[in-house]
Amino acid sequence: MRVASDMDCKVVFAALETVCEDNISALCGPTDLPYGTVAERLITCMRQIQEHGRALEPVVTNFTTVYHHYDFDAQTPGNGYRTLVKVLQSCILHIIHKGRYIASNYNSAFFRADHNASEMEAYCIALSQLRALLYLAQRLMSDNNCGQLYSLQDEDLSHKFVQEYSSMHKACFYGRCLGFQFSPALRPFLQTVVISMVSYGETYGKQQSGLGIAALSLLTSGKYVMNPELRGAEFERITQNLDLQFWKSFWNLTESGLITGFNRIASNPVQVNFTLTVPPETLHLPLASDPTLSATVSPPLAHWGPGPVHMRLISYEIREGQDSEELLAFSRTDPPPISMSHLPWVQKQPRSPWLLIHFHGGGFVAQTSKSHENYLRSWSKELSVPVLSVDYSLSPEAPFPRALEECFYAYCWALKNCHLLGSTAERVCLAGDSAGGNLCITVSMKAMNSGIRVPDGIMAAYPATLLTTDASPSRLLTLIDPLLPLGVLAKCLNAYAGTDCQTVQPMVGNGSLSALGRDTALLLSDLTQGASNWIQSFLDPRRSSGSSPSSAQRRKLVNNTSTTKSGSHMDYPDNFEPLRSESLAFVHPTSCPIIRNPFVSPLLAPDQLLRGLPPVHLVASALDALLDDSVMFAKKLRDMGQPVTLAVVEDLPHGFLSLSQLSKETDIAVEICVARIREIFQENNTSPALRQRPKMERSHQSTSPLG
Repeated sequence: MRVASDMDCKVVFAALETVCEDNISALCGPTDLPYGTVAERLITCMRQIQEHGRALEPVVTNFTTVYHHYDFDAQTPGNGYRTLVKVLQSCILHIIHKGRYIASNYNSAFFRADHNASEMEAYCIALSQLRALLYLAQRLMSDNNCGQLYSLQDEDLSHKFVQEYSSMHKACFYGRCLGFQFSPALRPFLQTVVISMVSYGETYGKQQSGLGIAALSLLTSGKYVMNPELRGAEFERITQNLDLQFWKSFWNLTESGLITGFNRIASNPVQVNFTLTVPPETLHLPLASDPTLSATVSPPLAHWGPGPVHMRLISYEIREGQDSEELLAFSRTDPPPISMSHLPWVQKQPRSPWLLIHFHGGGFVAQTSKSHENYLRSWSKELSVPVLSVDYSLSPEAPFPRALEECFYAYCWALKNCHLLGSTAERVCLAGDSAGGNLCITVSMKAMNSGIRVPDGIMAAYPATLLTTDASPSRLLTLIDPLLPLGVLAKCLNAYAGTDCQTVQPMVGNGSLSALGRDTALLLSDLTQGASNWIQSFLDPRRSSGSSPSSAQRRKLVNNTSTTKSGSHMDYPDNFEPLRSESLAFVHPTSCPIIRNPFVSPLLAPDQLLRGLPPVHLVASALDALLDDSVMFAKKLRDMGQPVTLAVVEDLPHGFLSLSQLSKETDIAVEICVARIREIFQENNTSPALRQRPKMERSHQSTSPLG
């Protein structure tokens, strides 16, 4: 089911009106089937949907007439206003599809009346909440200058918006409606992630290892598969209330040997893949302006003084220098990697003229290069280039500027020791996703500020360029995004800023998986306890940590779209009021001054700190809450005359690089990232042509949504 184009808006709303009328007429008419209250639920629901559709049509029409002013350029349609309209239309198309099914099949003996009523009620609630987001976006548009996506000059307004949409009901988006806005191929994956997360959250905090909790979670997940409402309510509770350590613990499950083992089986085999530990020694690099002079680069110092920097070297082919004793002396692999020179059947390749330096994502708080190996192996093969991925220290134990210092030091060390990495470093590209994209930009800024060589280009996928909770239309998506909810985003940003954190120097060898070597007997005990809890959860639903909305409660949600207003909430048109969350939480705004440091939020950097950056290639997703970060940063660079490109891919969530091979859309997005890196390596002279956008990058579909 494809989302409507701009010209299809009237067609979509007309189809919604027709479907509502058809269902109301059919269900109000005589029938031999004993649906009773279910028919009443459907009639009430369809009338509510009809009312929402009539109120939303003029709002959407207004957006479609002006939202092109907020695009990067005419060839790259993409901004948060477009995305909100797209998501709304996705929801409406699902309702149309379901409504047509009900109208055609309600007289069938095999019609699942209660199931279909529950589905329609869930989408009715979702439509109500999306209506609220469109109204909020209207306020943003009217309060900001034309073309401006953030309220950067009005902190009070941004904080009020954050508190407004963070208090709204969200559970409907994580139950039956989960992932409706994304590519259909990704929905089973997203359902698995959400079920895993709520199951993990139920057992989190118990005296068990990460693997033990994961095993327990597997056995308690059954009820969340069978009960979408319970799943949604529990996910909302988790995202509102659990602390940052829960998210670190959950995300770091991707580091487990079991998961990375499967990834390595599915990904390209490489001849070189081992970790390095570089000691904290002062480096001397030639000045870019005068190579006869040198600049001194100190090792990372922030928070606990000099410390080593950890990295991973990946190379599809063994190259000169990669098997040298000098490089292997830095290895922290136990046992040390076998020297390839001892394997006579392996043909050693000459050093590559290129070097790719990678900074991983994970919100500055989680994951390492191991979680990102899958696509890094593919990049090394496709580009025939060695990849050095930096395992920087994570927040909140190591807030800003520790990660930036370590990444900058790793960049400098790689320039100085490229011969050991299998490269001559004639051209160097920095690549990263999310938090890693931020670090690519800020490392380049630091290189310029230090007077040393800057990289030849940057490929940043869905980077965070504004590490504040300032409101923007795309950030309204944090209400419905299962991978980047607002509560989690705010926790990550505040952790990196150092708000209410305790810095702890990491222990050597004390990685996030040190607890995985638990005793087998204890693990079996966890499994036994988990099986018992799983069985009991079915026998006694009251044992669940969350409560599932009953049919009566769902009907109340559908009917209760106009509740008593609170003085702290914004006013909406037509006496409309969105549903409020039962798991209320205060999302701490990013008020720490550090968050507006240009080396934290490069979107806020003065022009002189950005002028001289290498070509920056941004690859964003239209459905990502951080889309506006990329659009506004690309505009800022373009207006300064800096070389920049922006590609906006469709139908994918934040973090799509880690979802490669799951769908055709993720494959296309990964191919665009690889093409940008290749362009950096092969580009000899920067030209204005870099700013032109090939149409294929948008993967835009013009297929009629109602066919």
